[in-house]
Order: sequence, then structure tokens, then C-alpha cells
Amino acid sequence: MIHSGPVTPSPLTDLPIRALYPGDLRHCADLSEDRGWPREEHKWGLLLAAGTGYGVDAPDGHGLAAACVVTRYGYRPAAPELAAIGMVLVADRYARQGLGRRLMAHVCDDVLAGVPLTLHATPYGRPLYEELGFDTTGRAEMVRGPFHPEPGDAPAVPVRPATAEDLARIVRLDTEVFGTDRTHMITRLPAFADKVLVAEDGSGSLIGYAALWPNMDTHVVGPLIARDTATARALVTALAATTDRPLRTDVDVRHEELLTWLKARGLESLAFNAVMTRDVPGLPGDWTRRWAPLTVAAG
Repeated sequence: MIHSGPVTPSPLTDLPIRALYPGDLRHCADLSEDRGWPREEHKWGLLLAAGTGYGVDAPDGHGLAAACVVTRYGYRPAAPELAAIGMVLVADRYARQGLGRRLMAHVCDDVLAGVPLTLHATPYGRPLYEELGFDTTGRAEMVRGPFHPEPGDAPAVPVRPATAEDLARIVRLDTEVFGTDRTHMITRLPAFADKVLVAEDGSGSLIGYAALWPNMDTHVVGPLIARDTATARALVTALAATTDRPLRTDVDVRHEELLTWLKARGLESLAFNAVMTRDVPGLPGDWTRRWAPLTVAAG
């Protein structure tokens, strides 16, 4: 037997990056918790099923050292029209050693080379993404709190629970507003969300829809697609009436009227995130009808 002495561990940036699968969900949730985030296993499950996770196994054998999730959109999965990157996390014990940069560079420049990209960035992560070629093209405000309706908040727009027959109409409206197809995400909403509501005009045409899904001790409102502020308010009011949990949502800051209305009813501002894009001047679709994402991790 040849004894060659102690083996020097490889630098973190030399560790292999692999695809993540639903079986990695617990390790992803552990990584969230390690960085002081909620575990969010319900959300991780959706992202790993509808998208693709990429990660680095921890060299100490305990879970993941780093991870992120990519959600591809468009009619051809092999040639996406847009891809969203989210849940970019590095375990605290491996932080500030270049691992996050390595993972992001691999995903952006190798896996998704030439694909228009988007992500929501915290102030902490924004400098790295700028170095990788992302530009700030929008801003979202996260609000959270118990929703206290006022006497005049009875929905002025007809709102009702969505049925199976509504799903095709929801997908068509979503594609028009979002700017590209995300059928693989929207068709998972009935199983993922606790409530999915639709809004219709007097002729029965679909003018909005929204979902309410559980996330730890809150209910998240998203997606929120609506023709106008009155429709957005009607959907939020109807969703809030179905839960005793605090609401949370991330609203495009250009929708000032809705944000003011939400804050007047008990929700408080928690944070602002930059909406960033690369290889595209901004998000496609119609922002005037796109009020809140399903989750910022999926664009």
C-alpha cells in the first residue's frame, strides 16, 4: 500500500455542481433554515417539481453547501423564452468563499447561455448579479400582516372559486399577461394553493385570477393577475376572507394605489427587492395587469 500523506481538500469552487430533485427537498429546506430563512418546504416542493434545482453537496457530508432553482418558461422547454432564477443560497459555513458566484456563473453562462433571465435580488445579492450582467428593471415591495377589511370593501367585481373548466381560460389569460407560456406552473396551482379565485366581467369574460397558498405561518397571495385596481382589490378581499393567517405578497411598486390600500388594511412593508433581468430590457407581458408573482423565486 502506498501512503501519500494527507490529502488537501479541493477548493469549494472546484466542487461539482449537480441537478437537484424532489428527493433533495429536505436538504434545500435545511439550507434555507441555515441562512435564517423559513424552511418553506411547500414552496421548495413546487419549485423542484416545476423547475430544476442546481446545487453543490457539502464537502463535510451534511446536506448542501449551495443551491438555486431555475424555472423555464415558453412553449419549448429546450429553448425557453425566459428563465427565472431563485432561492440562491449558500450555507453559512461556506459563505464568502466564492461558491455562490461559481454556482450563479455556471447556471447563467453554461446552463442558460443565451436565454433571457430574470430574478428578484435583495440589496445583499444585487452587486453579484450586476457583475454577472443583470440590470435592475423593476422593483417589488413585500408586505405582510393581518388583513382587516373595511365596510366598503365588498367586492365590486364578481369573484368566485375557480373550477376545472376555468383552467384553460386561466392559462390563456396568464400567458397573455405574463408574456410567455407557464402552463407547467399554472396547472399545478389547484393542488399547490388552498384557494384559486377568478374574476369575471358582466359578460362572463375572465378579467383576473389569484391564488392563496400556505407558507409557514402566512398565506401568500400570488399570482395576482387583474384587469385593474378594482379587480385586484376584489380578489384580495375575497381571498383574505378565507383565512385567519396573516397575508403576504410582493407587489410591483408601480401599483401604488393597491399598496396604499393594502397598508391601510393592516399589511406592513417588510422589504424591497430589485427585479433584475439579463439579455432582455425588462419582463415581457403587460405589467399593468401583473400585480404580484406566484413567488419571487419563480419570477
